[in-house]
Amino acid sequence: MPSQESRPTIHIAGTTSHIIAPRAGHSREGTLRYLKAGSGAPLVLLHTVRTQAEHFRLLIPLIADQYTVYALDLPGMGYSEIVPGASYDEPAMRTGVERLLTELDLHDVTLVGESMGAVLALTTAADLPERVRRVVAVNTYDFRGGIARSSFLAHVVISGVLAPGVGPVIAGVEPKSALSKILQGGLGDKSALREDYVDELLQVGGRPGYPTVARGVYQALPSLIAARSRYPEVKAPVHLVYGEKDWSRYSDREANKQLLPAAGFTQVPKAGHFIALERPDVVADLLNAVA
Repeated sequence: MPSQESRPTIHIAGTTSHIIAPRAGHSREGTLRYLKAGSGAPLVLLHTVRTQAEHFRLLIPLIADQYTVYALDLPGMGYSEIVPGASYDEPAMRTGVERLLTELDLHDVTLVGESMGAVLALTTAADLPERVRRVVAVNTYDFRGGIARSSFLAHVVISGVLAPGVGPVIAGVEPKSALSKILQGGLGDKSALREDYVDELLQVGGRPGYPTVARGVYQALPSLIAARSRYPEVKAPVHLVYGEKDWSRYSDREANKQLLPAAGFTQVPKAGHFIALERPDVVADLLNAVA
């Protein structure tokens, strides 16, 4: 449970907060925090770059009657522990997801990820086929440029964060107006970005050590691109979801459809990268139809 000083400002009705302890002998692992809600077969939600479990605040109530929902804070993000020297590349983040599945001994799991979380859902399914029932991958974050395609402001900010020398300093400076503009660049409907959600992200961004995490996550994009090589290993049924206005290009989407030729495919009209914020109903309908 987060400490009193770092308690989330957003509460999702019907959810409870839990932690998973680090495994003995794994010095670079920290505690992982997750939210739990509902009843039924297990479903794990994996969030996007620079967000946390509360990213799914609108989706969870729509699916909790059909599933036991676990919304994970990926390593170092949200209220999961920040461990000095930890890696935030794809294999390290995937290990966090696999810890959730194995420590809770979850089977017959539906993995639902958005952006970075979509990549992790697919690679986790490749690693743990005996535990994963299906995958819904929303706007996979596995293409060159990533969030820097969002807008000129995002390109400038992310380039600065990644720059040698000054990068750590820039990563620690996050004005609310800049964060809001960058996130709105991932939305077709800009009004879907709520002010209280931005405030929550800024609170998390103020945790000691978080700028290092944020920089590490942005630096991890090449490992997320490389993880595409794992997609053909996925044995579980997959459904790919893309917003019409997602940062990915037609060629990016077609390339993934070729890697996953049996996958279902949905394109959401007018939606952007953060479908959980603006069209959670689309994802909920897909999930509830096969619960």
